[in-house]
Amino acid sequence: MSFFKRDLGLISAGAILGATLIFGQMVFADKPSKPDLPLDDLRAFSEVFGRIKSNYVEDVEDKELLQNAIRGMLSGLDPHSAYLDFDDFKELREGTSGEFGGLGIEVTMEDGFVKVVSPIDDTPAAQAGILSGDLIIRLNDTPVKGMTLNDAVDIMRGEPDSKILLTIIRDGENRPLKIELIRAVIKVKSVKQRMLEPGYGYVRISTFASRTAASLKEAIDALKIENDGALKGLVLDLRNNPGGLLTAAVDVSDAFITKGLIVYTDGRVKDSKQKFNAKPNDILKGAPLIVLVNGGSASASEIVAGALQDHHRAVIVGSKTFGKGSVQTVMPLTDNTAVKMTTARYYTPSGRSIQAEGIVPDIKIERLKISSSEKSDFSPLRERDLSKHLENGNAEEKDETEDAVTEDKSEEKTIPLAITDYPLSQALNLLKGINILNP
Repeated sequence: MSFFKRDLGLISAGAILGATLIFGQMVFADKPSKPDLPLDDLRAFSEVFGRIKSNYVEDVEDKELLQNAIRGMLSGLDPHSAYLDFDDFKELREGTSGEFGGLGIEVTMEDGFVKVVSPIDDTPAAQAGILSGDLIIRLNDTPVKGMTLNDAVDIMRGEPDSKILLTIIRDGENRPLKIELIRAVIKVKSVKQRMLEPGYGYVRISTFASRTAASLKEAIDALKIENDGALKGLVLDLRNNPGGLLTAAVDVSDAFITKGLIVYTDGRVKDSKQKFNAKPNDILKGAPLIVLVNGGSASASEIVAGALQDHHRAVIVGSKTFGKGSVQTVMPLTDNTAVKMTTARYYTPSGRSIQAEGIVPDIKIERLKISSSEKSDFSPLRERDLSKHLENGNAEEKDETEDAVTEDKSEEKTIPLAITDYPLSQALNLLKGINILNP
C-alpha cells in the first residue's frame, strides 16, 4: 500500500513506487464526464491570479502559479494526495532501487510540524533513538513551522556522512530533545529472522517490498533448519513497519491463511474495487502465531494484522496501529509530471475500515521500559531453610554448596529478553502458554 509520507532520503521506504504499482501496473484515470463549472469560484481564482501577477512584490511566472494552484488542490484533500513535479516524479520512479540517501525515517505533517511515523531498522534514525510519534520542530537552526513536507524533507536530505541536528518534542519529556544524526545511504533489508528459544522463531518485517513474501518463506525455512524440525510457534514483528506494496501484504498474509478473503478495496471507480483471497497451505502448518504491532505499524502492516486477526489465525499484541487505510494511485500527466491521489479505502475481511482508526491489539502492551532490580545479598527463604524441615523422600537433598555452585553457574552475563524487548518477551511467553494448553 503506497505511503507517500516522505522518508528523509526519498519518499517512503518500500512504499514509494508502491503508489505506481498499487495494482501491479501504472493506472490511468478514465476521462470524467464534464461537471458543471463553478463559475463564481473560477472568477475568484482568475481575480486572485491577476492580482498576484500585477501586485505581488516580485514577478512570478504563470507556470509556477498554476503548479502551485494544482499542488494546493491536491494537498487540501488529504495528507497523501499530491502533485508530483519533475523532481518528485523522478524520485518516485527511482524509489524501488533498494537504497537511498537520508536518515531512515517515515514522516508526515501534523499541525505544521513533521511527525515521525516510524524509524527504519538499522538506519541513523533508528540508531539515534528516534521514535514513532516524535514531532520534529527544528532542522538545524530552521523552524519547521510554515514549511511544506517537501521543504522539510529536502533539508533532511544531504550527502552521506554529513550531519543534521533535529529538535524533537516527545510525549513524556519535559523539554525538547536535540538529536544529532549523520546521514547515510539507506539500505533496507525487509526480512530478518532468529531463534528465540528451541522451537520458537522470530521474524521481523521492516517494510513490504516486491520480494518480502519470498524472503519470509526463506526466513522460516532457515528457522526450521536451525530448529531441526517444525516450529512450535512464531513471533511476526511488524512494529515500526510503515507499509509498502499492497501485493506484498497480501502474499505475507496468504502465507499463514489457507482460505477466505484477505483484504478488499473500495472506491468510486471500477479499478479501485479489488478483492484478494487466500490460497491453500499454511507455511507454519497451524503452529501458533503472534503478531507484534505499535503506533508505527501502518498501511500494509495493518492489512496483515487485520487479516490475521479477522481469521483468528494470530494473536495481535502491542499498541494501536497508525490507521492508514487508504490507497493512492499515481496518474501521469506528462512524461515528467503526475498526480498522486487517494482513490480507495481498504477493508479487513470482516469489513472494518482501518482509516484513522488503526488495528486494536488483542492484548495491549504500551511502550515501557523494564529494568532489573539490584542484586540482593540475601537469597529468598525456602522450605529447606526452615529448622527440622521434612526431607523430600524421592531423592537425596542437594548439598547447599552444590546448590550454590549451580546458582553461580546460572548467572551468565546475558540481558534478559524482558529488559531488552518486553513486548517480545510477552509474545514468547504467550506462545509457550498456547502450546501448554494445546499440546
